[in-house]
Amino acid sequence: MSAETSVSGAADTGNSPRTTNARDFILPDLGEGLTEAELISWLVNVGDEVHVDQMVVEVESAKSVVELPCPFAGRIEALHANAGDTVSAGQPLLSVAEAGAGSSANTDSGAGPSADVDSGAGPVSNEASVSAAETDSGGANLIGYGTSEPKARSTKQRSFGAKRGGATSSEATAPSAAKPSSPGPTTPPSAATPPASDSEPAVNAAAEPPVEAPTSPVSSPIVRKLAKDNGLSAKHLLGTGSGGIVTRADVLKAIESGPATPVANNAALASGDHVGTTASASVAHSGESADRDTRTPITGLRKVVSERLSKSRQEIPEATIWLDVDATDLLNTKRTLEARTGEKYSLLSLVSRFVVAGLKKFPIINSSIDTAANEIVTHGDINLGLAAQTPRGLMVPVVHGADQMSLRKLRDSVSETVGKASTGKFSSQELTGGTFTLNNYGVFGVDGSAPIINLPEVAMLGLGRIKDRPWIVDGELTVRKVMYLSFVFDHRACDGAEPSQFLTFVADCIENPISLLPEL
Repeated sequence: MSAETSVSGAADTGNSPRTTNARDFILPDLGEGLTEAELISWLVNVGDEVHVDQMVVEVESAKSVVELPCPFAGRIEALHANAGDTVSAGQPLLSVAEAGAGSSANTDSGAGPSADVDSGAGPVSNEASVSAAETDSGGANLIGYGTSEPKARSTKQRSFGAKRGGATSSEATAPSAAKPSSPGPTTPPSAATPPASDSEPAVNAAAEPPVEAPTSPVSSPIVRKLAKDNGLSAKHLLGTGSGGIVTRADVLKAIESGPATPVANNAALASGDHVGTTASASVAHSGESADRDTRTPITGLRKVVSERLSKSRQEIPEATIWLDVDATDLLNTKRTLEARTGEKYSLLSLVSRFVVAGLKKFPIINSSIDTAANEIVTHGDINLGLAAQTPRGLMVPVVHGADQMSLRKLRDSVSETVGKASTGKFSSQELTGGTFTLNNYGVFGVDGSAPIINLPEVAMLGLGRIKDRPWIVDGELTVRKVMYLSFVFDHRACDGAEPSQFLTFVADCIENPISLLPEL
């Protein structure tokens, strides 16, 4: 073991209420290349007793919202993130103390790294204790936990207090209930530290002893990279997270306000000291207009949707065709079916049945493009995606095996899928494997659209609103229930013939539902 690890371990146990056998539950690898998630809510509080596999936190990845089980049993000692924070894989979420363990806070100010050496046992590696605890727990089946020995955790975050000298690890690890916490470090800057500008006077340079300029803890590599890409040092920003940790919001705020302000100056400002006119001029220059602007980071699901739609527009040579359709008989058939069966049938479920029949008739529409192999893959199964607007954003949950379902079974599956859209809580399996997408944007009160194809599929059908419109029936003008169908397809997979035939087939089924009977 290195001396650095010993020092960090002593600093951690000697300056915080953290128990010696506390174990960190880190955000596991979520799979599918996902490296971060947003913390939605805590299901436990500091001081709660938890058992192995108890759900403790709800997080939202770019794929889905999931509840994570704790692989340890014991008492919650600290929560290391707040609701709304973005956490990265490998970042501690909470600390759990073994049930019945007491606090081992070191009250001897002279106790240091040598205390462990004098005991005869030698310093114990944090990695070793965590590894043993996780291996013995046999708890949650999460990637990064389980019966296999996990990879050793980095000691960089735990050792920052010992290496920096000005800030202790208790700022990052102590639970919020242990003591009142300030917005960040309040140690005054060193007299040797140059002011932000030539005209800016030093702060209490004569009254305060020279100390090293304090730094803020930064646990997320995503936050550090964001700051670096914008010419900032994350560790020199004021952290507003738990224990003074610098969050993404802190970096974005620093970017908006212009040149980075060191954490020492921020602390002085928070205590009421005046550090000069440069910072004030910078804030004034950003002015009133900046205060009225709102910046929202493109993260999580929004980031995935943006990337996929941008790639679709850049990659696919798409074409759009459309038809206006008389849906009067479809509405009459729906009412008749409900009266005969005593069951409810949505228009979306009926149109879904028509779409499935059309995909069986024109299988090239039920395809995808394998760009790596330069091949068109025509799928044997029909997995119907339903574009849905959810509180999390646009999602496309999938009804798998729609071609094997009866109308009643398809109706139930569509209804269940649409029902989940109100929360957006779909599993990863429900959001993958689609072969064709149906988009009902008529619920938003619009007639039509030129939708963007959902990669790697080759087509999408859009449904507009149904509205009373003038229509010619048997040579006479009358009022009918009319809707618009928009169909977009990938010209790499097919030309205009098959898409036009498919769209016409679905339109005929809507105008005369009985015409589908020969296809059943």
